[in-house]
Amino acid sequence: MERAAVFDVDGTLVDTNHLHVVSWWEAFRQAGHRVAMHDIHRAVGLPGGDLVAHLLGDDRDRDQDDAVKAAHQALYAAYSDRLAPLPQAGQLLRTLCRSGWTVVLATSASGTELAALRRAVDADDAISAMASADDVAQGKPAPEPVQQALELAGVPAERAVFVGDTVWDMRAARRAGVLCVGLLCGGIPRADLVEAGAHAVHDDPADLLSALHTGPFAEIARRTTS
Repeated sequence: MERAAVFDVDGTLVDTNHLHVVSWWEAFRQAGHRVAMHDIHRAVGLPGGDLVAHLLGDDRDRDQDDAVKAAHQALYAAYSDRLAPLPQAGQLLRTLCRSGWTVVLATSASGTELAALRRAVDADDAISAMASADDVAQGKPAPEPVQQALELAGVPAERAVFVGDTVWDMRAARRAGVLCVGLLCGGIPRADLVEAGAHAVHDDPADLLSALHTGPFAEIARRTTS
């Protein structure tokens, strides 16, 4: 029976979350807004428009939204050729692929940003499909990105595991009915990930790779081989 391993990318496979924080902080500053980096960090993982709304509120000058998002995109692009994968991220994807898992990415990134992330992971040979921001009407924490990934994999929710690093990832997976694994490498506390729906929490891809025989991956593997 087919089974799917669905992965977020930013902060899960590639060490980008704090780059996004700095880029958003400067984009807000240029638009005349003082937003604490701590608050930005907690919002990373939301689609750009949702992040702006979440941090500035409904009474903001919405005419600034596109300019703030464009500034973030331009500032973050300066790092695109220096993005670093998190420990053993590519090896984790390849190991799962060799073990019979269909590996799919579900990310809010798209276009050149997604291409830079894929170069950093350097595991396209293990990735079967990608659900990007261009493929869905609503991003995380809506379940649509995870559901789109499952559709691409041709696998129902009960035969899939989702791996992410933010509360938005966990909520999206939970709403899609998928067992989810949280990673601490994005900087979000363990308790927050568990409260948001994580069935297991690991330090980073390397830690998860060493523990594939336990937790949600082992549970789904048993379901699909029995």
